[in-house]
Amino acid sequence: MTQDELWLQKCQEITDFINTTHRNPSKHRIEEHLMLNWLKHNRKLLNKGDLKPDRAEKFLALLDLIEKYKRINQFA
Repeated sequence: MTQDELWLQKCQEITDFINTTHRNPSKHRIEEHLMLNWLKHNRKLLNKGDLKPDRAEKFLALLDLIEKYKRINQFA
């Protein structure tokens, strides 16, 4: 598999996870740390401008989905 295929597979895995569980990967669950670390790494690349344009487009769509399920502070 090429790097692009692996990246797309991981992106799809996280999208599927969010769509089935209706929540974002948790920092408190060990089994979800790899997804969380992948998201953090790609967010850093995006902010630096080092993410490939085709990946950036897909990653921004994933970030929109993440925003939809972002935890809301009930005390605010």
